[in-house]
Amino acid sequence: MPEAAPRLLAFAGSLRQGSYNRRLIHVLADGARAGGAEVTLIELRDYPLPIYDGDIESEGMPDAVRALQALMARHDGLLISTPEYNGSMPALVKNTLDWISRPTEEGRSGVGLFQDKVAGIVSASPGPLGGLRSLLVLRDALSKLGLLVVPQQVAVGQAADKLPDYGILNDDRLRAGVHNVAAAVVRHARGTQSNGATA
Repeated sequence: MPEAAPRLLAFAGSLRQGSYNRRLIHVLADGARAGGAEVTLIELRDYPLPIYDGDIESEGMPDAVRALQALMARHDGLLISTPEYNGSMPALVKNTLDWISRPTEEGRSGVGLFQDKVAGIVSASPGPLGGLRSLLVLRDALSKLGLLVVPQQVAVGQAADKLPDYGILNDDRLRAGVHNVAAAVVRHARGTQSNGATA
């Protein structure tokens, strides 16, 4: 039987129109598709969430949370492109992960949706470091949820010049690096599939 294509869920941690990370996530997704993965690229603005509040949860889980949990359950890994806000990942990314990790509609642990799955992370910023510090924080957060975050990562500095449009990274070395992140995620996702670690 042919090997099933890994299924990867991709999003950028920014809502801004023209966001460099919304442009960069397309480059990462293209690299994963070239490696044989099926990629579902979503916009977090389509899943509006309040800041996590236990009182809101107790009154009834927001529909967007259930939709994101269902997406996470159907995929073998994550692709994330994150901005850097004040030396860390944005609240949007942390809040999204926090909500998904809450108990599912069936009463199972939401953290279990992440367990033994694979993640690839990149960042972009107008500054010279390209959001590198946000990757350190995001890597730690994803690891604590049980994801294997591939060691390859890319931070695109001077993003205004290098990311002129969605899916276009006009630096050959950086584009190859981003595609290498994607290839590593696909490789590891195939390994977890063969070990029966994902649904």
